[in-house]
Amino acid sequence: MPDVCIELIERQGQRLWQVRLGRRALTFQDELAARHFAAQLHMRLGWLGQTQPAEDRLP
Repeated sequence: MPDVCIELIERQGQRLWQVRLGRRALTFQDELAARHFAAQLHMRLGWLGQTQPAEDRLP
């Protein structure tokens, strides 16, 4: 399972927070919103990993 990462990026002089999961990313202006989303995503992925049968899990 890929890790959920939070990165601080700067675009046109503006500080943005990017939540990444593998190749996908979502950008937030507010750090707290990015951290909250990342925490929910992390918990959801953990739950999906526990409920999915072993043979159906992605490598």
